[in-house]
Amino acid sequence: MATGKACGILLLLVCSVMILGVNTIAKACPQYCLDVSYMTCPSSGDQQLSPRCNCCLAPKGCTLHLSDGSSITCS
Repeated sequence: MATGKACGILLLLVCSVMILGVNTIAKACPQYCLDVSYMTCPSSGDQQLSPRCNCCLAPKGCTLHLSDGSSITCS
């Protein structure tokens, strides 16, 4: 009886790991910061938002405005 319960729990655990593993994709973020003055995003219009370190940390579609006058659009 105990063996049947243990097998059932193990089977449930293995199935859960398989289901969660398929839907989970790890994203590696680079460990460097750009010299960002401010950030703008489509959702906030022209409002200058607090800068993020790089595009890995900024929301998709936002633009990082660098202190040298150039900009990077995060995709």
